[in-house]
Amino acid sequence: MSDTFTAPVSREIRLASRPVGAPVPEDFALVTTPVPEPAEGQILVRNTWMSVDPYMRGRMDDAPSYIPPFALDTAMDGSAIGEVIASRDASVPVGSTVSHFLGWREYAVLDAAAATVVDPGLARPQDYLGALGTTGLTAYAALTRVAPVREGDVVFVSAAAGAVGSVAGQLARKLGASRVIGSAGGPAKTKKLLDGFGYDAAVDYRQGAVAEQLAQAAPEGIDVYLDSVGGDHLQAAIGAMRTGGRIALVGAISGYDATEPAPGPNNLFQAAAREVTLRGMLVSSYFELFPEWIGKAAGWLADGSLHTEETVTDGIEQAPAAFLGMMRGANTGKMLVRLTGGQR
Repeated sequence: MSDTFTAPVSREIRLASRPVGAPVPEDFALVTTPVPEPAEGQILVRNTWMSVDPYMRGRMDDAPSYIPPFALDTAMDGSAIGEVIASRDASVPVGSTVSHFLGWREYAVLDAAAATVVDPGLARPQDYLGALGTTGLTAYAALTRVAPVREGDVVFVSAAAGAVGSVAGQLARKLGASRVIGSAGGPAKTKKLLDGFGYDAAVDYRQGAVAEQLAQAAPEGIDVYLDSVGGDHLQAAIGAMRTGGRIALVGAISGYDATEPAPGPNNLFQAAAREVTLRGMLVSSYFELFPEWIGKAAGWLADGSLHTEETVTDGIEQAPAAFLGMMRGANTGKMLVRLTGGQR
C-alpha cells in the first residue's frame, strides 16, 4: 500500500483539562495530526458522523468507572460512522460503511475487527448512531429486559425528548403500555413529546415539582420508569410506583457536573414496601440484542411507525459545542456531529 498511500491530515478533539463542575470550551483542544498508514488487518476510515453522549462527561473525570477515563492530550473517542478509504483486511473492503468507536476525529485507523459493517441501504448511516445504535438499543434493552413493559402498564420516561427517550416512548406503546408519560424541559420539548414522539402526557420539569406533575399525569401510579436523570425524577418515580413496579437505572445526568455528592432519593423504603425492582443497566451488556433490535427498528423506521429526530452540528471543530449543548438539553432527539473529512 505504501506506493499508493497518501497520508491524510486529520483534525481531532483532545481533552485539554479535566473539568471541575460543568465542562467549558477551554477543556477541549482542536489538533491537526497526520494519519498513519494502516497495518495488516487494519482499515482507514473517513468519519462522516460522530456521536456525543451524556456518559462521556464521566469519562472526563480521572475516576474509576465501567469505562476508562479519557486521557489528557490524546484524541477522545466514542461512536462514529464512516467510509473505508483504505483497507488491509479483505473482510472490510474499501467503500464499506462502518460503525466504530474512534470518533472525535476526521480520520481513524483501526483494526478491521473493531469495526462493524453496516448497510446504508437499510437505513441512513446516521441512524446507526441513533435509533439503530446504542441509544435505540438502550431503550429496547431497558423496556424488554431490565424493566420489561407488560400489557396495560403505565410507563414514565425521563429525558423523553432526548436520544433514548424519544425512542423509548414509542417503543413502550408498541410493547403494550396503556399510558406513556415523558419528562422534558420547556414547552417546545413537551409539545414535541405529545405531537411527535407518541407520549400521552408530558411533565415539564422547569415548570414545577416533578412529583406533583407526575401525580396529575398518573393519578393511579406507574408500573415502569426509565431513569436517565436521577435526583428528583427518581424520587418522584419511586413515590408513584405501584406494587411490583420496575425501574431501569440507565443514567443520572442531573448529577454529572456535581462537585459534591448529589443527594439521593429519600423514599427508598417505599420501593421496598411496594416490592419495586430497581435495576442498573449498561448497554454494553446487551450488545447481543443488536440483530434483534435492528431487525425490528429498521422496519419501523422504513414504514414511519418509529419517528426519530436529530440535532446536527457541522464540523469537527463544533464537536465540543455539540457536547456542551447536549449536556444542557439543547438537543431534540439524537445530538450528532456531521464531519466533512480531513484535509489531504
